[in-house]
Amino acid sequence: MKSTIDQLIINSPYEEPEKYWSYDRETRSFTLKSGRRSAGYVIATPGSKAFDDPGILIEIPLVNQIRQRVKQWQDAGCPGATGITRRLLTHWHNHEEREYSRFFFCQLEAIETLIWLTEAPDAEKVGVEIASDGGLFKRLCSKMATGTGKTVVMAMLIAWQVLNKVTYPQDTRFSRHIFVVAPGLTVKSRLQVLVPSSPGNYYDEFDIVPPGLSEKLRQGKVLIHNWHALNWETEERIAKKKGVDKRGAKSNEAYVREVLGEMANARNIVVINDEAHHAWRIPAESKVKGVTKDDIEQATKWIGGLDRIHETRNILTCYDFSATPYAPSGKTTSEEALFGWIVSDFGLNDAIRVVAE
Repeated sequence: MKSTIDQLIINSPYEEPEKYWSYDRETRSFTLKSGRRSAGYVIATPGSKAFDDPGILIEIPLVNQIRQRVKQWQDAGCPGATGITRRLLTHWHNHEEREYSRFFFCQLEAIETLIWLTEAPDAEKVGVEIASDGGLFKRLCSKMATGTGKTVVMAMLIAWQVLNKVTYPQDTRFSRHIFVVAPGLTVKSRLQVLVPSSPGNYYDEFDIVPPGLSEKLRQGKVLIHNWHALNWETEERIAKKKGVDKRGAKSNEAYVREVLGEMANARNIVVINDEAHHAWRIPAESKVKGVTKDDIEQATKWIGGLDRIHETRNILTCYDFSATPYAPSGKTTSEEALFGWIVSDFGLNDAIRVVAE
């Protein structure tokens, strides 16, 4: 046991973590243990005012359950995976060709978890219950610490969806229409690398698509908007305006055509929310204490806009990416609630204990 950590970097970024530091609250010491730390997050010890409070680890049972299922699926040869998906997985895991461009373990784990949830036989997912956010469309969240490369995972996700849909047009699990929502203009600009035709796109930069499939990828459509593009107004708010413009609120159809533009006729759309902790529903019968008016407006407009798109065009799946997927619980001023639809987790404690070789 040690009172301090003398070796912070203990794992390779390209392999599943094999060690972790465990803290004993009673002896105030660290022990290097074998295996992987359980998925979870740390909260402050209730009532503690100590500067060195280690906090309490709250596990995420769903993630720990899914991790084991995904590993078993991989060991069994990925039953149920389509031919295109198998080509992608083989390409992504080809270490010989990727000597200088290997994907991080956390990136592969995140995308393979999403693939498993979509393509693995239903029998393998018995007992896996993913919570809803209270809306009508399905959300799945990948919790990834800042710096772990979630934009690359988004590109892998887009390639997986589009290539499968173009190859198997009758397969309703996939879409070639991708709508990406960013939390600000700076992030929106950075996310242009997700457009297959853009200079410096990640599909070329990170060799995401196997040889011969680039043309199929370009048959997909990727639309990227800042969340402000989802802005909408209720009849009540319009009625309070003092201006001469008294036009009523847009119908859902008119709203969707304006937001989606050239993708307005698409149906069964895949949505990707970047920094998805900005997109949450106000808890029922709650005033959401301790949250700014601007934050509430952003969350309401973001999710409300997606609701309108779902009502008219159907959102196949909404994929959330965030390092901090929490939303106000509405119970107390400071209490937050972790998203209940987190399916994979590579948090800060894991991220700072790996180093590139």
